[in-house]
Amino acid sequence: MIIELLIKFIKFGAVGLSGTVVDFFFTWICKEKLKWNKFVSNSIGFSIAATSNYILNRIWTFESDSPEVGREYLSFFTISLIGLALNNLFIYLFHEKLKINFYLAKAFAIALVAIWNFIPNYLFTFK
Repeated sequence: MIIELLIKFIKFGAVGLSGTVVDFFFTWICKEKLKWNKFVSNSIGFSIAATSNYILNRIWTFESDSPEVGREYLSFFTISLIGLALNNLFIYLFHEKLKINFYLAKAFAIALVAIWNFIPNYLFTFK
């Protein structure tokens, strides 16, 4: 059980790393190239990454064969939205209050939110 949980967490982390690339890419495009607000840009990057993460986690990490794809996606995305709120809060605290570089603050936020995202997805979304 512990080994299985550890393997799933490692896979979840690997998917999360790929999602981080997706997240940073779309955040960068929106913020730097389109000159959109950094929090709007962050939300867009995070949302696109959450969708790609759902697909990869369903197939690879949790190997779900549930026919309730809509329920799973809604659960995963809801957990991700809570994660997004936490992500934006951490970015606000680290970047605006502590004056840490925006992208470094975003990296810290992603690491903290990864723990949040794994636990309810393991316990509820892909049970």
